[in-house]
Amino acid sequence: MGLEISVGSRIRKSPFFEKTVEEGVTHFSIYNRTYMATSYGDPIGEYRRLVDGVSMWDVTCERQVALKGPDAENLTRYLTSRNLGGLNIGQGRYVPLVDYRGTIINDPVLLPISSDEYWLSIADSDILLWASAIAGERGMDVEVYDPYVSPLAVQGPKAVDVVAPLVGDWVRELKYFAFRETEVEGIPLVVAKSGWSKQGGYELYLRDQTKGHQLWDLVKEAGQPHGIGPGCPNYIERLESGLLSYGADTDAQTNPYEVGLGKYVDLDREDEFVGKQALKKIHAEGIKRQFVGFLISGESIASSSQHRWPILMDGSQIGFASAAAWSPRINSNIGVGLIETAHSEAGIKVTVCADAGALDATVVKLPFEIPE
Repeated sequence: MGLEISVGSRIRKSPFFEKTVEEGVTHFSIYNRTYMATSYGDPIGEYRRLVDGVSMWDVTCERQVALKGPDAENLTRYLTSRNLGGLNIGQGRYVPLVDYRGTIINDPVLLPISSDEYWLSIADSDILLWASAIAGERGMDVEVYDPYVSPLAVQGPKAVDVVAPLVGDWVRELKYFAFRETEVEGIPLVVAKSGWSKQGGYELYLRDQTKGHQLWDLVKEAGQPHGIGPGCPNYIERLESGLLSYGADTDAQTNPYEVGLGKYVDLDREDEFVGKQALKKIHAEGIKRQFVGFLISGESIASSSQHRWPILMDGSQIGFASAAAWSPRINSNIGVGLIETAHSEAGIKVTVCADAGALDATVVKLPFEIPE
């Protein structure tokens, strides 16, 4: 189908939008009410650039929700099930959020900017409204707002050799999710060791939206010796790495235990947090579904991102595949999805109801094993 997306002023354009157009972007999606580049027309080339070299992504759609004020830390702790003991300025953490039913509503990275300012780098749901409402209802002295910060990701095994010459060799020593405020030719940035891939890399959080073109050109120039090129959060690599995609892999009932995030739930915390009582009940009763991988038979499939595919066993549906694609490194079709716990053991045979018809599949643990 020759589907197109209309570009208008109602949806936010990033500071790098025109640069992505110059680079030949072919596809956009909408994420956090922002245009998100999803392809430059060469899926395998973009994949190879990420796993073998270095790629640059406009991920402005990864919006920040800033919590600032005397109660900023208290609000942060109340919003997440994760125990934030030992929280340090400059060291980020992955902090899944649930609602009062224990259902996942986002899985942001927390960036403690200062003792009274915290950023939640969010997936695709409106946490600004959620956090604002909770802060207001609890009478907290905190401002909740969008600080208008736009990340540019540099990902791949050669990413460090692109970013270090720009900002300094100190980036080589950063721990994962650690960050530092800095400048590059007068451009104010927060540079974090992070990104939605397992290939290594950084996110350059642009704090001056007028400098997007300048930052893009600087990164592109620094990456030329390493074969840098444009890309986006990569569909194939995220499947291979077993990375959870909130909203794609989760539904309106998904809880942290189903998708391997139970380690970020601390039910022994003395303080309250959103969803604590619901999560205690879920934990006591045990989960009914599990997030798993699939090795899928058949001819190579480009992707199944338009909708979910039913998973069957003996003719009965036991779950769904939320994403699938051909993996060049595994040399097989692979997928991920949620299925009934009783059928989630590695090696179990199931049937995937793909667009092309029924395909045999085998359940595997995540992440997928990548041959050397």
